[in-house]
Amino acid sequence: MLWAQRTITLDDFLNGERVSGVALSPKGSYVLEHFTVTDGPKTQRHSIVKRLADGAQVARYDSVRVEWMPRTEALLLHRGDSLVRIDPVTDARTVLARNLPKRSRITMAPTEDYLILSRTKEGLKEDPDVFRVLEPDDRQPGWRDRTYLVKWDLATGDTLVLAKGRYSSHLDDISADGQKLLVSSPRSRLEKRPTTVEAVLVMDAVTGKADTLLRDAPFLESKCFSPDGKQLLVRASPEAFDRIGEHIKPGQTSSMIFQVLYKVDIATGKVTPLTDRIPQSVHEFQWSPDDGQVYFMAEDRDYQALFKLNPKTAKVEKLAMKEEMVTGFDVKAGKVAYVGEGVSNSMRCWLLEKGRSTLLEDSSAKLLEGIELGEVHDWNYTHSRGETIYGRYYLPPHFDPAKKYPMIVNYYGGCSPTGRNFESRYPHHLYAARGYVVYIVQPSGATGFGQEFAARHVNTWGEGGAEDIIEGVEKFCEAHPFVDKGRIGCIGASFGGFMSQYLVTKTDLFAAAISHAGISDITSYWGEGYWGYSYCEVSTANNYPWQAKAQEMILSQSPLFNADKVNTPILFLHGVSDTNVPVGESIQMFTALKLLGKDTAMVLVKDQDHHILEYTKRQKWQKTIFAWFAKYLKDDPSLWDEMYPPVEL
Repeated sequence: MLWAQRTITLDDFLNGERVSGVALSPKGSYVLEHFTVTDGPKTQRHSIVKRLADGAQVARYDSVRVEWMPRTEALLLHRGDSLVRIDPVTDARTVLARNLPKRSRITMAPTEDYLILSRTKEGLKEDPDVFRVLEPDDRQPGWRDRTYLVKWDLATGDTLVLAKGRYSSHLDDISADGQKLLVSSPRSRLEKRPTTVEAVLVMDAVTGKADTLLRDAPFLESKCFSPDGKQLLVRASPEAFDRIGEHIKPGQTSSMIFQVLYKVDIATGKVTPLTDRIPQSVHEFQWSPDDGQVYFMAEDRDYQALFKLNPKTAKVEKLAMKEEMVTGFDVKAGKVAYVGEGVSNSMRCWLLEKGRSTLLEDSSAKLLEGIELGEVHDWNYTHSRGETIYGRYYLPPHFDPAKKYPMIVNYYGGCSPTGRNFESRYPHHLYAARGYVVYIVQPSGATGFGQEFAARHVNTWGEGGAEDIIEGVEKFCEAHPFVDKGRIGCIGASFGGFMSQYLVTKTDLFAAAISHAGISDITSYWGEGYWGYSYCEVSTANNYPWQAKAQEMILSQSPLFNADKVNTPILFLHGVSDTNVPVGESIQMFTALKLLGKDTAMVLVKDQDHHILEYTKRQKWQKTIFAWFAKYLKDDPSLWDEMYPPVEL
């Protein structure tokens, strides 16, 4: 019997079982898969172990944390204050350590004979009612706490404090022979960009003696040892290491979000950039001891792909993946296990071996069974300045090219491109299922398109990006007559929320706009948000409100100072407890538009931060988005009036 297919709903995105992570056993015989299961407000997690030879499930673990031992084909179970070794086939269990300190992050040495515990020393407490603030970041809970490292000998239970001082110490890696630790110690220096620098130390794991390899190093992110322990692999921005890997135009400042891999020789200190000449921005990476190659995940336009790098020649090879957005991976014994999704499929898990991917787990098939999705097509345009601006669009199910459809436009928040994720805060297929064409545009400033393109985000505050969006929408409509030009909406969050506000001060192209957690005044966001001044190190690099050159940009680019130019109905959505972009950013722009007699609305979500995560509140938040667009793009105010009835005061 054939069952009729249905369109996708919000519940399909919020509920169900999804594979969320993957790890290979040290010899590549087994795979550990992690799952998240959501049923309404209730979320549970479990993990399963499969034998790769035949795909058989050999073990399952519910609501506990398990991971592979570094060398042995066995699992580590974190159970209360104990660490337990488990044979996944026989379930034989051995307690390796008891009475471990609570709230410690535990890393087992590759030699499996000791642990490194990352412990926390609480900072000085203030009167909770009347208290001083030492630095801007002192407003953040736990900012005064300091982490330090402790070695725990598994044979004797003896402990040795390795790094404890004025600044926190973080474990980056342990050498393959267990003899050396790679440790970072960050500190703040508010007087100069970047406001955080760090010392990088190589520490003797037996004596605790440390040699400082890098002192007050800026723009660094993550690091690891080479398999032989003689080199480091460092992920950092193009401005790191005296800009040895920077490739931008004169007058530009590099985006701190764009990430490059560098090789550092421990003995000589020589730094070699490895990925500075490719357009991809690096995320996670592993230096494989099996073949000596570096595997890394990177933003590749609006894809997230896996690459293999030869650290001797800097040759980069893109691996053939079955997913458009790889969200996690692991490399062991010549095999690559990875998890990912695409524009029209949810989470799946694969094993890549000898150039061929084999499906290990398909959450997507279960989640999308019986659901009909609309088509997705790439659509790029040639900008008036002569370069390609990339994008894609989603069509409603049962699309009829002879009809006219309203359209919703979405763009990046922060700096990362709007990826080809099926699962997202703004599920594009969900809007398409409600009868909209959805156009995703990747404007100037997004990472994943090269250093120069990413640097356009810096000290422009939407200027070039808005031009790319407006020209893209106009050209998209010219090329696609099925779009109703009078019924186009735009939506974005965080920096994307700022972009929604900024766009409607520049054009009347849009019939409706939505700004979630958007910035309206660059200066108030700079000073008030927990990460305002540090994010402005990226977007307003080396410019400050007291400087005349910055004041010109602030006045011309902040939507608040251009509120009188807004003619588009705009909805402000914001979590009341947002510490990233404080709710005042929406309040002041909403107030300005109200005083100007403009068509606007504001909906606040209690006890939610930058993201609306609580299940029932997210449902109403998303429904509010549907209602606003239906009111202005479909001439149907019924849902809006049902949710927010007119009030006579």
